[in-house]
Amino acid sequence: MTNLKDWLASLPALPVNPDSLRPASADASFRRYFRVDTSDGGTAIVMDAPPPLEDVRPFIAVAKLFGDTGVTVPEVLAQDTEQGFLLLSDLGSTTYLQQLAPDSAHALYLDAIDALVLLQVHSQPGILPEYNRELLHRELMLFPDWYVNKHLGVTLDAAQEAELNGVFEALLANNLAQPQVYVHRDYHARNLMVLPKGNPGILDFQDAVYGPITYDLVSLLRDAYVEWDEEIVLDWAIRYWERARRAGLPVNPDIDAFYRDFEFMGLQRHLKILGIFARLYHRDGKDAYLKDLPLVMQYTRKVAGRYKVLSPLIRLLDALEDKAPSVGYTF
Repeated sequence: MTNLKDWLASLPALPVNPDSLRPASADASFRRYFRVDTSDGGTAIVMDAPPPLEDVRPFIAVAKLFGDTGVTVPEVLAQDTEQGFLLLSDLGSTTYLQQLAPDSAHALYLDAIDALVLLQVHSQPGILPEYNRELLHRELMLFPDWYVNKHLGVTLDAAQEAELNGVFEALLANNLAQPQVYVHRDYHARNLMVLPKGNPGILDFQDAVYGPITYDLVSLLRDAYVEWDEEIVLDWAIRYWERARRAGLPVNPDIDAFYRDFEFMGLQRHLKILGIFARLYHRDGKDAYLKDLPLVMQYTRKVAGRYKVLSPLIRLLDALEDKAPSVGYTF
C-alpha cells in the first residue's frame, strides 16, 4: 500500500489525495480496486494488479480498443506497468446488479444490447487473442477437474469420461462454427455500470478475445448472479438478433438456429463457471461464489435437457447427484 500511495503522490499532472484511498470493489482475481479523491472535487479509480500474478497491459490495450468503438469504458489516466498500478476515470458505484428491478431491467438490458452490437460491429481479426479450440476446451475441463473431482470428490470412470468428452465435442463444434467478433468474456450485471449517459459503463474487459458471436449475449442474459424468466430472456435475445441483423452482423439468419447457438454457447460457459466457482473456493479460499452454484447448475441442466446430443451430460449429473434420470427433449 505504501508503494501505491507513493506512486499516486508522484502524479503532479493528475493531483489526487493518496490518504483518501479506500476500497472500491472486490474482484475474483488478484486485482484490487480503490477509489481516491481528486483535487478537482471528483474521484478516480486505482487498480492494483500485482506482478507477476497480474498484468495491466492487456487492460490498457483493450480499454483503447473498446473505447475507440464508442462504448463507455474507463479512461486510463496514468499507468505504471512494472508495479501494476493504473489510475482510471471513475464510472461510478452503481452496477447493473444493484439497479436491476422489474421496472428498470428492460431499459437497462436494451442499453447493454445496443452497446454490445456497437462493440461487435467494430470487430476485426488479428487484434485480440483468438478464442480458439484450445482455450474453449481448457475452460470446459475446469468442470471435471474442479467441480467434479475437487468439489464433489468424484473420479469419473472411463465410460463417463468418454460421454462427457462427447458432449464437449458437440459444444466445441458449435462454438467454433459461430461467426467471430470481439468478446468481452464477462459481459454481465456485475461488470456493467449504470450511467446518466453513455450507458452502460463497461468494466473488467482485460481478458477480451476474438470469438463466438453469442458469447457475450449469453453472459448478459443467463447471468450467474441474476435470473430472469425464460420468456423474458428469449425476448431480449430476439431483440439482440434483430439489432445485430440490422447492423450487418453475421448472426444466423434463422432465429431458431441462432437460439441454439446461444444455448450451446451458454452451456460451455456455465460448465466453465461451475469449475471456476469451485476453484475460487478450494484453491483461493473465496466461498462467496458457492451460493451462486445452484443457479448455474439450473442453467446447465435446462439446456442439456433440451437437446438429445447433450443427454449424456444429464445422465452424468444425475449420477453425480444420485438422481433418477428424467429427460424430455425439445430438439
